[in-house]
Amino acid sequence: MDENLLQVREYTDEGYRPLIDFNDWRVAILNYIDEIHPHNNTQMERHVQTDEVFVLVRGRAILLVGGNGLQLDGAFPQPLEMGKIYNVKQNTWHTVLMSRDAMILIVENRDTGALNSEYAEMSPEIRQQILKLAEIEGLDK
Repeated sequence: MDENLLQVREYTDEGYRPLIDFNDWRVAILNYIDEIHPHNNTQMERHVQTDEVFVLVRGRAILLVGGNGLQLDGAFPQPLEMGKIYNVKQNTWHTVLMSRDAMILIVENRDTGALNSEYAEMSPEIRQQILKLAEIEGLDK
């Protein structure tokens, strides 16, 4: 097919990869990666100039939301249901727990990155909460 008419993209390796950019937005895929395994995931992020949309395509995932203040307010779990759209609002702290077979489609501003995002280390209490949740949900394997 002529790419001027239709672009077809896929990503099956580990981690995050932008696949389609257009004007101010992009579509990316996030596949499981060891850095976000519950034992390795120590921080949340927030984007100061954009919302971020998550759509679970495969596997299981839990979105963790930490409020929108200057500090993390906790880790409030939102299990993702396949095909539903979850819009993390601008300035909201978040991270995700994923099964090893999970794939999440992400839509965000094209320039979303370290220059317009903030990162916060999770407290030991929040980390314990996440590890317990991951164990209960079987996402710690």
